[in-house]
Amino acid sequence: MDMDSASSVVLQALTQATSQDTSELKPAEEQLRQWETQPGFYSVLLNIFNNHMLDVNVRWLAVLYFKNGIDRYWRRVAPHALSEEEKTSLRAGLITNFNEPVNQIATQIAVLIAKVARLDCPRQWPELIPILLESIKGQDGLQQHRALLTFYHVTKTLASKRLAQDRRLFQDLASGIYSFACSLWSHHTDTFFQQIYARDEAAALGSLERTLLSLKVLRKLTVFGFQEPQQNMEVMGFLNAVFERLKQFLECYRQVDPDSTCREKLEKMIILYTKTLLDFLECHPCAFIPLIQRSLEFAVSYLFTPAGEGVTFERFIVQCMNLIKMIVKNEAYKPSKNIEDSKPESLEAHKIKTAFFTHPTLTEIGRRLVSHYFLLTEEELAMWEEDPESFAVEETGGDSWKYSLRPCAEVLFLDIFHAYNQTLIPVLLEMVQNLQGPTNVEDTVQLLMKDAVYNAVGLAAYELFDNVDFDQWFKNQLLGELQVSHHRYKLIRRRVIWLIGQWIAVKFKSDLRPSLYEVILSLMQDPDLVYLESIFGLLFQLLQQVTQCDTKMQVLHVISCVIERVNIQIRPYVGCLVQYLPLLWKQSEEHNMLRCAILTTLIHLVKGLSAECKNLYPFLPVIQLSTDVSQPPHMSSENLRTCFQIVNAYLYLSATDFLQNYAESLCRTFCALLKDITDEGQVQVLKVVEIALKVSPILGAHMFQPLLPGVFRGIVDGERYPVVMSTYLGIMGRILLQNSSFFSSLLTQMASDRSQKMDELFGSVIEMWVDRMDNITQPERRKLSSLALLSLLPSDNSVIQDKFCGIINISVEALHDVMTEDSETGTFKDCMLMTNFEEPKLSDDEEPPTEQDKRKKLLALEDPVHSVSLQQFVYEKLKAQQCMMGDQGFGVLMETVDTELVRQLQEFLKGF
Repeated sequence: MDMDSASSVVLQALTQATSQDTSELKPAEEQLRQWETQPGFYSVLLNIFNNHMLDVNVRWLAVLYFKNGIDRYWRRVAPHALSEEEKTSLRAGLITNFNEPVNQIATQIAVLIAKVARLDCPRQWPELIPILLESIKGQDGLQQHRALLTFYHVTKTLASKRLAQDRRLFQDLASGIYSFACSLWSHHTDTFFQQIYARDEAAALGSLERTLLSLKVLRKLTVFGFQEPQQNMEVMGFLNAVFERLKQFLECYRQVDPDSTCREKLEKMIILYTKTLLDFLECHPCAFIPLIQRSLEFAVSYLFTPAGEGVTFERFIVQCMNLIKMIVKNEAYKPSKNIEDSKPESLEAHKIKTAFFTHPTLTEIGRRLVSHYFLLTEEELAMWEEDPESFAVEETGGDSWKYSLRPCAEVLFLDIFHAYNQTLIPVLLEMVQNLQGPTNVEDTVQLLMKDAVYNAVGLAAYELFDNVDFDQWFKNQLLGELQVSHHRYKLIRRRVIWLIGQWIAVKFKSDLRPSLYEVILSLMQDPDLVYLESIFGLLFQLLQQVTQCDTKMQVLHVISCVIERVNIQIRPYVGCLVQYLPLLWKQSEEHNMLRCAILTTLIHLVKGLSAECKNLYPFLPVIQLSTDVSQPPHMSSENLRTCFQIVNAYLYLSATDFLQNYAESLCRTFCALLKDITDEGQVQVLKVVEIALKVSPILGAHMFQPLLPGVFRGIVDGERYPVVMSTYLGIMGRILLQNSSFFSSLLTQMASDRSQKMDELFGSVIEMWVDRMDNITQPERRKLSSLALLSLLPSDNSVIQDKFCGIINISVEALHDVMTEDSETGTFKDCMLMTNFEEPKLSDDEEPPTEQDKRKKLLALEDPVHSVSLQQFVYEKLKAQQCMMGDQGFGVLMETVDTELVRQLQEFLKGF
């Protein structure tokens, strides 16, 4: 692409692509799509988004096209990959200056540079980090900020890489720049405080932004940059300094005007500090031990003492609660039952916790959690009054409550109560005792307190089993409270019903249940009918009254449970429901989930009515609609899953017969489906192919051959959806390991189709396989990948030897996944090996295995994943490679492998 002539036409196309006129927009997008693979296109884009005189929207679009191109064409093995010459030029152009005036574009450019860094830094781009650091040290405020923004995104991206070699490179980077990062953070922090207390808010905002970015960099370096951070004085010094800095920022937050523009950024800063502590605790629990005391003192003082008044805000409180919870629950901080078997660090952590959580401290925490953090807020009470259905739905499962304060407080209460129940049980029982008897309906504070305490008793039901005579409490106190009909007392009636629901499976005599049923009926306002008829009639009445889909679904769920429980005894009472459901079905035309709930109820009705289900004939159109896959609700992968389960069952039952009779038509259907289906749907299709290959490697590959080129292309092109990529690699692993001749023919076909050399294409496959190993989360598939790539050895093929380091990398990762250590002998064994089929010994409440479960187990006995020792397979393949190359040649090959990987490999292969 000639730069001079190309710039104007690309600029014109980008301008048209920002138009609202589809007649201009669509052709421009198509033209840009065609240019994506043209040499020089990305150089033109670079010049356009670096030209600050052009329209902002055009520059923004140029950055996006460049960023998307990195994912598709930057890798050396990608089809239509950018030339090394153009990439060198682009890398240089990206870091020529850091003076982008538009914040949003600057952020996108920073992300773009980070994407390139993930692939090229430090080997192909060693100058990136030094140039960034030099720019950060400069005096120009804009340049300093943009370079720091880029530095953060590069650090974040490099920290996210998980292969051992990449982790080592990031650790080398961290050790080299950590001192600079610390001094940068300290400098910007001090500057901010000087400016904010001098009331220079404009300058303070700029310093606060730089402080935030430098802390983000430090967080990534601290958490991911050191294998044993406790041995680095600078790392531990920074973490200890976090507490003092946090106090400074909280005090600043207290003093800053609530309407100040600084306030929101101060909240982000405070949260980022707490995230740093939480991340470090999660990744390095043993290194965190010296910080336990200060963390607990800090969090408890701000949550449970006057120190937090006027300072704390909801997200900060949640973070502090999470910090306490993670320390209390951390398995690394719990000594073994046999103290002599405990690790020294576990004993040290336990000692610190025991010294901190004294009786007075625990008592105060327990009381404050319940009496302060469990209380319903005015906003929640107002929501209950205005929209009770929304209140109920959100409280029981709405996403907006996932990270809110009260649920988090409840989790912390449970964890601390479980860990220190001997201290906290008397505290909670005393709170219950102080609230016995009826509560004045005019006393809102007492009503809220009783609601909170009853909530705590319900949450801790299992812990209180031996300490609460719930039957007596029900008869003497709770039953009476359910009968208080005053409007204000509905808060307690609701909580008591919930409380009984928590305890009914823990301790509740069956002879008390009639009393409970009667009071439930009275709460539903119709106490005069027989139980079943009453319950069903009132539920039906409630179903008609509520308006929200979520509430109707909950009521239908209860109705379904009642019908399922009583079975044919429901017959006399379902007439009204049978008449109402067709109307509800019609009303729910736009609500597929509600229709699913109706169908579930209908299934239970059919079973309950048995021969009398002729009354359900009005529902025949519903059945027709439900089985018509051309209807819009059926186009989701959720519906397909049932069909695939049936297909999979036939494969396990009789793979050969099924594949010979139906695979051809099934394959045609799959090919059509894959053209227009979601990523999740693709996974469901591909899993069928994967199972076919598992049960019959030769026939499965032959019958589903038309699908396999697409799988191959997906691997080479770097499929971006991780679950799809994982399934692709599972399929290819089966073929490579169990049908190598078919793999060779497929490789030949693909090389011809793509006009590539076979060795080059093969190298691309292995390179992408190694790079995307993190996409595979199932240990079985990870072991399969290792076995498949190891099956290429021994080999004198230069491509395989060139990728030898990656193959060993995958193998060591898989060994970590599947090997368990025998504590007595110190040797490792493959935990996925299955040697024989035995009928499992079942307890009374366990379901016996189905025939399909047995078929799967028998098949697993023949599966290499469960029949081949990975440890032995690695040893044998490496030994064979050594024999073929000789000791000297093999030694040279092993030198290409990271020394830490070699050490881990030797550890696993001890005894061979």
